[in-house]
Amino acid sequence: MPTFCRHNRLLQNCPICSREQAIELRPIVSSSAPRSSTAAPRQPRAARSPSTPRATRPAGRGEGGVRVRRLARGADDGYHSPLVPGLHSSDDAERLAQELAFAARRLQVLSVDPPGLYREVADSARDIEERTWAAFLTAYLCPLDEQDPFTSIRETRTSWASGADPELEHAQTGPRAAHDPARGSRTLEAYRAWSSRAGSQSAAITGEASWTPQRRFARVFERLALPGFHRDARFDFLVTLGCLGVYELEAGSLQLGGANEPTLAAKRIFGIGDQLLLERRAAELAAAAGLALEAFDAALYNWGRGKRATLGLGQDAEPDPQALRSVREALGL
Repeated sequence: MPTFCRHNRLLQNCPICSREQAIELRPIVSSSAPRSSTAAPRQPRAARSPSTPRATRPAGRGEGGVRVRRLARGADDGYHSPLVPGLHSSDDAERLAQELAFAARRLQVLSVDPPGLYREVADSARDIEERTWAAFLTAYLCPLDEQDPFTSIRETRTSWASGADPELEHAQTGPRAAHDPARGSRTLEAYRAWSSRAGSQSAAITGEASWTPQRRFARVFERLALPGFHRDARFDFLVTLGCLGVYELEAGSLQLGGANEPTLAAKRIFGIGDQLLLERRAAELAAAAGLALEAFDAALYNWGRGKRATLGLGQDAEPDPQALRSVREALGL
C-alpha cells in the first residue's frame, strides 16, 4: 500500500521526508512520446552592434534591484537532530544554542532586574500610559549595541501626556529598529491614532477582560500592524510589556511569516517553509530545551543575522549557562 507523507505526497517522491527517512527518491520518468531524430533549427541570434555596450548588472543585486545576501553556513559534518532537521553542521547548532541561551538570559533580566529605560517601564508607581509609551519608543528605535544602549532614546523621547512626537531626524537607532527616516513621524502618528480610537494605550492593549494572556498577545499583535511598525518591533514591544509586568501578555506563537530575519532563520533551521510547521517545530524545541517560546524571537534574529544584537543588555552580557546546557542537551551537542 502506498504511504503518503505530511506534505500529501508519496513518501518516496517527497524530497524532504525521503531524506529524513533515508528513502531513495523515485527517478523522474521521461515522456513515452517518441523523440524526433532531427534537431529543431536554431534561430539566429540578432547581431549586436560593436558600439553597443553590454548591459551590466550591479554586483550584489538580483533581478529588479533586489539585494542578494550570502548566508553563512557551517561545514556539513554529518550533524543531525530531529528537532532541527535543517541543520547539518554542529557549528550552526552550537551557534543556535548560544543565541537561545542569550535570549533566555535577556528575558530573565527583564523580569528580575531590568536595565536602563526598561526599569522605568517596570516601575508600577509611574503612570501606565507613560510606561507603555516608553516601551513603544524603545521597541521602535531599538537599543544600541553600546555600553549605554538607551542614550539615543533618552535624548529624543517625549512624554505621552505632551502629545508631541520625538524629533527623530538625527536619532541613532539599534539593529532591530522600525524607524525609517524617509517615513518621518508617520508611524508615531499612526500609533497615537490607534490608541486614541480605544481611548488610551492601556485600553487598546488590555482589550477584553476575558482574554487570556496568549489571546491578548495575538490580538494586539495583529492590531498593531501599523504602517512602518514591522513584525520584529511589534513582537519585542509586546514581549517587553509582558516581561516587565505592565500587562498580562504571553506569546503563544512566534507570529512567523514574511521576509523578516526570524522567519528566514526558522526556515533554515527547521528545514521547511510552511508557517504552521515552523511554529510547531519551534514549540517542540522550546519544550525539549525548557525555554520560553518568547526567547526564540531574539535568538532566531541573531542566529540569522550572524552577529549578536544585545537588545538593551549591554556589551558585557553573556548567555545563561543553565539554559545553554539545556539547549545543548536537547540538540545532542
